[in-house]
Amino acid sequence: MKAKTLLRRPADALLGPALGSVMSVRTRTPQVILTFDDGPLPGSTEPLAAVLAAHDAHATFFMLLTRARRSPGLVQELVRAGHEIALHGMDHRRVTTLRRRELTPWLRDARAELEDIAGVPVRWFRPPHGAQSPRSRLAAAAAGLSTVLWSGTTWDWKDVTHQERVARAMRDAVPGAILLAHDGAADACDLADEEPAAGVDKVALLTEVLTGLRARDLRAVALGPALAAGRPVRRLSFSR
Repeated sequence: MKAKTLLRRPADALLGPALGSVMSVRTRTPQVILTFDDGPLPGSTEPLAAVLAAHDAHATFFMLLTRARRSPGLVQELVRAGHEIALHGMDHRRVTTLRRRELTPWLRDARAELEDIAGVPVRWFRPPHGAQSPRSRLAAAAAGLSTVLWSGTTWDWKDVTHQERVARAMRDAVPGAILLAHDGAADACDLADEEPAAGVDKVALLTEVLTGLRARDLRAVALGPALAAGRPVRRLSFSR
């Protein structure tokens, strides 16, 4: 699920502020930004939220509107627990497949409806699959959203062993890293075009990752609070 970077530095220095996506946070604070995609999903999101609470950790949840509509109470529970709500899309279609005239309304309307459900402002957007084009990046900005990708992953979507998932997450967990995880699993009801790996023990994975972070004196936080003590690192990243 890692977005393929097609444009690199020195283009980043020139175009990054206008077209770049937030990939990490430049900070001296010992913290990692934890993010979850494809939820909320009853039966999966709540146990993960309980693990976060037990470790005094917070996260940014990138939600599909198709899911948030089904579980508005769960969205509001996450807000009350101090987590950050962000947009993953009206559904799980790649924004690169949408027609030009669809893009901004698709994003604007999804943001407005998610804000109504959550009762809080929504600032961030992560395109499904990390797929985006310069046009969709500009459409997100026109809809009042900043695009956020990631610099690390828990591999909870990939067909690898549990130990490999933990090792990958801990390798990527450096101060300011944005870690990708999933509390849900997009399916045909969300217009998803692929299936994630089955049988992933996300609760055990999150528990081990948070325990590992604590052993390194790192805290897991949401993106907004992390940016209060740092600066966004924006990079050009476009893929289909």
